[in-house]
Amino acid sequence: MDVSEVLAAHKNKFKSVSVEGKIIPVEYDLGLLTAYDQNPVEESELKSKKDEYLQALSRDNAQLLFNEIFQLQTISDDNGVMAMLPAPTTLLPREKPLPKPKPETRWEKFAKAKGIVNRKKERMVFDDATGEYKPRWGYKAINDDGTKDWIIEVPSGANPMEDQYEARREAKKERIDRNDKRRQRNMEEAAVATKMDQKAVNKGERPNMDNVRALKRKEIENQILISKNSTASAGKFDSAIKGDLKPKGIKRQFEPTVTADLSKEKAGNMNILDRVVGKNGEDLVNVRKAIKATKGRR
Repeated sequence: MDVSEVLAAHKNKFKSVSVEGKIIPVEYDLGLLTAYDQNPVEESELKSKKDEYLQALSRDNAQLLFNEIFQLQTISDDNGVMAMLPAPTTLLPREKPLPKPKPETRWEKFAKAKGIVNRKKERMVFDDATGEYKPRWGYKAINDDGTKDWIIEVPSGANPMEDQYEARREAKKERIDRNDKRRQRNMEEAAVATKMDQKAVNKGERPNMDNVRALKRKEIENQILISKNSTASAGKFDSAIKGDLKPKGIKRQFEPTVTADLSKEKAGNMNILDRVVGKNGEDLVNVRKAIKATKGRR
C-alpha cells in the first residue's frame, strides 16, 4: 500500500519552518520574546490584500522568533521542557515616574550636621540571666524597661509609698506617646516642606524646611478664621477674645440710609436708573450683535 501521496498531502497542510525573503536581518530580544522587522512593506500588496498580507507577515516573523527560541538552552522539570531566556537588551520606559526624595527629618538633619552614622544593631541579644537569646526591643525584650525586675530600689527623693512598677509603666507610656507625637510632627513638616519646595523636589534636591513653621502657622490661622465664620452671624456678633485674629481684606462699606445731603442720594438713584434704562436715550442692547446671533441660529 503506497501512502506517499497521503503523507505528501498531509505535509502540504503545514508551512515550512524556514522563512526567506528578508533583505534586512530581523533583530531579536529573546529576553522580552520580541522580534524587530525593519524590512519595508509592500505597498501594492498591502492595498490590494491588506488582511492576507498582514497575516502572512505576522506568521513569518513569529516563525523566525520561534526558531530562535528553539535554539536556546533548555531545562526539564515537573512542568515540562522550558527554554532559558537571556537577559533583555531593550530599554523600556518606566511605567511610573521616579520616586521623589523624602525630606529629611529633624534627627537626619542633626545626625548629618554632627557626622553621626547609624550602625545597624542585631535584633537578638544574649540574656545572661536566662541564658537565652531575646529581642533587643518589642515583645519579650531583654530589658523590657525594667518592668519585670522582682525588686526595685526606691529612688532618692521619691515617695516611699509610691508603686515603682506602676511608675515605670507610666514612664514607658509617656515615652511612647512622646515618640508618636514626634513622628507625627515630622510627617506633617515633611508634607508641608514638600508642598513648599515642589520645584526643588522635582529637581531631586532636598526641600528647605526653615520656613515650615511659618507656613504651618499660617495654615492654622486660616483654619481659625474659617471656623469663626461658621456661626449663624458669620462671626459678626461673636464675643471677642483677647489676642484673637482679625481677618484681613476689603470690607464692604454701606452708605447711611438717611443723609442731610440729598444731592448724593439723587446722584446714586440716577446712576441706577441710567444702568437700567440707558443714559441719554442710548440703547442698552447691541442691535447688530443681536441680528448676527439670530442669523447664526437659523
